[in-house]
Amino acid sequence: MRQFDSKLPSTGTTIFTQMSELAAKHQAINLSQGFPDFDGPSELLDRVNHYIQQGANQYAPMTGVPSLRQAIQSKLKRCYDFQANVDSDITVTSGATEAIFATISAFVRPGDEVIVFDPAYDSYDPAIRLNGGTPVHIALLPPTFAINWQTVANAITDNTKAIIVNSPHNPTGTVFSANDLDALYEIAEQHDLLVLSDEVYEHIVFEWADHQSVLRHKELAKRSVVVSSFGKTYHTTGWKIGYCVAPAPLMTEIRKVHQYLTFSTSTPMQLALADFLSTHPEHDEVLPSFYQQKRDFFNKAMGESCFTFTPSPGTYFQLMDYSAIKDIPDTEFALWLIEAAGVAAIPISVFYQTPPEDMRLVRFCFAKQASTLSAAAQNLITL
Repeated sequence: MRQFDSKLPSTGTTIFTQMSELAAKHQAINLSQGFPDFDGPSELLDRVNHYIQQGANQYAPMTGVPSLRQAIQSKLKRCYDFQANVDSDITVTSGATEAIFATISAFVRPGDEVIVFDPAYDSYDPAIRLNGGTPVHIALLPPTFAINWQTVANAITDNTKAIIVNSPHNPTGTVFSANDLDALYEIAEQHDLLVLSDEVYEHIVFEWADHQSVLRHKELAKRSVVVSSFGKTYHTTGWKIGYCVAPAPLMTEIRKVHQYLTFSTSTPMQLALADFLSTHPEHDEVLPSFYQQKRDFFNKAMGESCFTFTPSPGTYFQLMDYSAIKDIPDTEFALWLIEAAGVAAIPISVFYQTPPEDMRLVRFCFAKQASTLSAAAQNLITL
């Protein structure tokens, strides 16, 4: 049989899959991969069953069922005072990762450069490379992981096509300020760049702060694609349902790719989400306090450990420094942690193209029941 060269020769199985498999093998508490160990709202689950029993089991429209796109339109207006056209500006996708891939595939061509901030969610780089583009990685450094916008400006060349931003940020939990949006706009406008804004943790921002969505900046929104996730908001990551919002000329091109990736997304789940989003807008409004309680519970329990940390400003992840426990690379520490403490975490260096030297950070997911977090903390404080 003919031998084929790999398009992604340096890419293996994701760290999330690896750590979850190791956690299962060692029967460790899995605080690595970012998923809740509790279910979504019972009323939402009941609505899925309702639509299955009603026979809504065939293909949904390629762009998403109308009632869900209308519910998304209302949510965008309520949350960000943004008026999207329900027919041309909103597309439901099979997870946020699909929306990201479809956007990159629609606009990135061989020779194009795309700016990515490390530590970065691991789907960005491969999607850029598969489409012939070149990822330009800019490292964000602890402890703040803030973007230096002058560094960004200096990295732009005649080949720069787009910039990918992520707030609230996975894996660090950092969040954008209004000043960040202004700086991003100035650079994007000056260099005519497309902005891809990954906002899947949009409703998980703490200390009563507002999520600074790109959609709040009306001029920036004109050249942006915003991606979000129902899985993160409704504790149903396994459903893999997300959506993207973009001006009609951009969305037209994204839909051309989307229709040949997945075409459409689960019909009964879309209909159930439409009902729940319309009748329970308060769900996303109380989500920050819901997850802040979990963050604070876990951090209080970990206060007795030798880990050091600053409370995460957003997402359901907490970075912790293990320098006082072991002086070894974070990938080695994460493997050791599974055997020594029976807890799985994610090493931060895997999110970098070139990790900073002597980084001693791991990421824990606190989207777990109190009993899970308590058990994990009890194991970790013994180290």
